[in-house]
Amino acid sequence: MRRIVITGMGAICALGHDAPSVWKAMTEGRCGIGPIHHIQPGQLRNGGIAAEVVDYDPANFFDDARRALLDPFSEYALIAANEAIRQSGIRFEGEAGARTAVVIGTGAGGETTRDDLYERLYGEHQGRFHPLGIVRMMMNAPASQVSMVHGITGPAFVVASACASSNHAFAQAAMMIRSGMVDAAVVGGTEACITLGTLRAWEAMRVLAPDTCRPFSKGRRGLVLGEGAAMYVIETLESAQKRGAEIICELVGTGMSSDAGDIAAPSDIGAAAAMNMALRDGGLSPQDVDYVNAHGTGTVANDSTETRAIHRVFGEHAREMLISSTKSMHGHALGAGGALELVAAIGAIHDGIIPPTINYLEPDPACDLDYVPNVAREKKVDAAISNSFAFGGLNAVVAVRRMA
Repeated sequence: MRRIVITGMGAICALGHDAPSVWKAMTEGRCGIGPIHHIQPGQLRNGGIAAEVVDYDPANFFDDARRALLDPFSEYALIAANEAIRQSGIRFEGEAGARTAVVIGTGAGGETTRDDLYERLYGEHQGRFHPLGIVRMMMNAPASQVSMVHGITGPAFVVASACASSNHAFAQAAMMIRSGMVDAAVVGGTEACITLGTLRAWEAMRVLAPDTCRPFSKGRRGLVLGEGAAMYVIETLESAQKRGAEIICELVGTGMSSDAGDIAAPSDIGAAAAMNMALRDGGLSPQDVDYVNAHGTGTVANDSTETRAIHRVFGEHAREMLISSTKSMHGHALGAGGALELVAAIGAIHDGIIPPTINYLEPDPACDLDYVPNVAREKKVDAAISNSFAFGGLNAVVAVRRMA
C-alpha cells in the first residue's frame, strides 16, 4: 500500500489567518466566539454569537478581478490552499498537475452570495441578479478555483456531507492516491455560513447556544457556528522523499460509516464503526492512539453519544487518552470542521501539546473522560484521530501518526 504523508498545511478561521496563528491560539485556549459583526442586533434570537473570521479584508489576498468570482467560502479555501502549497513546495507543471487531485469538503456552499441574492429578490424586489452569482455560490466553486489558480488538471471536486464533509474529502483523496490514480492531492474543507438566513434556520432547530460553546461540560447549551477553511497537501511518501520535502506527519487511515437511523440524532454505534474502520485502515490498535480530537459540538446529545462511542472503541484505554474539542474556540465550521480540527491533531503530534476544551464548567456524569478542560496539556503524541459526525448519520474519521 502506498504510504501517504502531509507536506503542507494552511488555515484561516476565527483564531487567525494562517495555520501557525490558528495552532498558537488553540494551545493558548483563545476563544474566537463573539458577537456577529455584520448582522444587525435583534435579527437573531440567540443573542447573535458566532466564530467569525475577523480583521479580514479580501483585498489583502485577491485582486479585483479574482474577487468578483469568489464567495467567501472560496476565498477561504484559496487562502488556505495557497499557504499549504507554499509550505509543501510542490509544483504542478506538466504531468505533475495531471497527477494531482483537488478534493474539498463543504456543507453549505456559497451562502453569502445566496443570501445576498435572495435578499435582493424577496426583500428589495429587484429583478436583476449579479451575472456571476451562480459561479460564486455553486458548491464546486472552491475546487475549481484552486485547480485554476495552480494549474492542477487532475480530478477536482467537492464533497458535501454536512459536518463530515472535510473528513470524507480526506478519505476520497487518500483512496485516489492509494489506487495510483494520482500521486498527490490538495485536500481540506471550507465554509462561510455566518449569514442571517443560515443562522435563523439553525435557530429553528433549537441547537444554538445563547452564551458560548461548552463541549462535554455540564451546563452546555448547544453549538456555536464558525467559519473558515483548512487545506493540506498530501502525497505519496515516495513523492515527498524525491522532492526532499519536509514531512509534517503521516495520514495513515480513514473510516466512514452511516447510522442509517435518525436524520438528526447521533448514534454511538455508527460513530464507533467509523473510528474502528479508521484504526483498521491505519494499522493502529486502540492502545496506539494518544489523542482524540472530538467532534464535540456542545449539544447535550452529541457529546454524551460521542463519549459512549469512544468507550465502545477504546475500552479501558479511553480513560488514559486525552480528548478535546477545539470547537469551543473556533466554533462549529460545519463542512470545514474536520479540516480545521486536523490542525489540532497534527499540532499535538508535532509539538506534544494537547489543545484544551475551553469554557468547561464542571463534569457531566454522561461525559466521564479526560477532555483537557480549559488549559492545554503537554503529552507526547504518536498517533491521533479526528472525529466528524454529521446530520443524516454520516460519520468520517481521520487517523494521523508521527512519521517513523
